[in-house]
Amino acid sequence: MLNNDIVPGFDDEKDDSLKIRLEKITEAPRCLVLTLTGYIDTYNSNFFQKRIQKAIESGYVRLIFQCGSLNYVSSTGIGSFTTFLKAVKPQGGDLVLMDIQPKVYEVFQLLGFSQFFNIKDNLNDSVQFFNADKITEEKPSIFPKVVACPICYKKLKSLKAGRFRCSECKSILAIDEAGQVLLG
Repeated sequence: MLNNDIVPGFDDEKDDSLKIRLEKITEAPRCLVLTLTGYIDTYNSNFFQKRIQKAIESGYVRLIFQCGSLNYVSSTGIGSFTTFLKAVKPQGGDLVLMDIQPKVYEVFQLLGFSQFFNIKDNLNDSVQFFNADKITEEKPSIFPKVVACPICYKKLKSLKAGRFRCSECKSILAIDEAGQVLLG
């Protein structure tokens, strides 16, 4: 199936630095996988935002970004993902970043954005994330949770377990599933 068959006019504009392939997911309503190949920076982020906005306007608010072939994302590119999240959340949507290369994930971490995005390893886990509301969880989550940085004691709100950077002293912190704060 061609991109234009899924989202009319999606391929009207092209950019050799970033290729986007669309795939509908039938297991989750209004869900779309967007396979990204290339890089996202200041120069092509406008192209990227216009393409994804077309998908959102076509009713796809559950977006899975397949990032395995995404070689680089600048801070402007990360800002684009934040814009998409703000656009789909009010419509009951969300987004998942899947199969992120370590060097790209590091940019998300260093800028403190890894805690805002749902990051999954594979398509099955990503689709399961969107269908999770149909499954009752056995134990309730302790998140969001307010924790103190072990270095500067700044109070920080954590939405989920993971690694992030303290906004005050810039120390890298890890919060486990039990809400325990560790360095690094």
